[in-house]
Amino acid sequence: MTAAQLERIHDHLQRLRLFKSRERLEALLQEASTHELSYADFLDQVLTEEVTAKTAKHITMRTSLARFPFVKGLESFEFGYQPSVDRKQIQALSTCRFIEHGENVVPLGPPGVGKTHLAVGLGLKAIEHGYRVLFTTAATMLTTLSKALAEGRLEDKLKVYTVPRLLLIDEIEYLPIDSQGANLFFQLISRRYERGPMILTSNQSFGSWGDVFGDRVIASAILDRVLHHSITVNIKGDSYRLREKLKAGLLKPKLSIEDRADSETTA
Repeated sequence: MTAAQLERIHDHLQRLRLFKSRERLEALLQEASTHELSYADFLDQVLTEEVTAKTAKHITMRTSLARFPFVKGLESFEFGYQPSVDRKQIQALSTCRFIEHGENVVPLGPPGVGKTHLAVGLGLKAIEHGYRVLFTTAATMLTTLSKALAEGRLEDKLKVYTVPRLLLIDEIEYLPIDSQGANLFFQLISRRYERGPMILTSNQSFGSWGDVFGDRVIASAILDRVLHHSITVNIKGDSYRLREKLKAGLLKPKLSIEDRADSETTA
């Protein structure tokens, strides 16, 4: 290959925005020559590397835009510590068919048991499958929508939460929500109903959502839409945060009844 040809190919790759191929061109040509690759094999290798690089770039970009509080995949979820979580159910959800079917996923359980980790992990899987994802807490979302309502920009802000294919709403628990917030939440749920699936986490049972939203009628209307097509993930276990504090010696482990009896007898 002449220097002029090499320069021309570099220019073509730049114009076509095949940046990985342009970066690796000389190395790829050398490998093709060394291993005597056919034209088809060489082209396959070039395109495979380019697609892999572009896919990784897009995943990184979509992950950043999703605004996750942390990046932890399902692979790091400790199923052994939370045996109540059905590993097969989570593996099925990780295929992201629930998104195509328009099903909501609702992890429920006490604080610290991994609800947010599961939500983020499923969100990352959705990004790998090419979906646009957005993460928010219920409090942050309602503060944003309330401010937008006061400023006459509610429609624009509602679009922020309705456009992503998958919306993650974390912590439907730490409020209570006032009547305006409950109505704004209902508006959002109604707009996404049967159009855009969601993952919603809460430490409150569905029966307690009337107290969370301060209005049982609105809570019932919200639940009617959320649960129409939904998958509930119930988590009944110990808090990871308490476990870490125990390990660090910041908390004393609770004694069982038998342990306390033995301790009192010994004393």
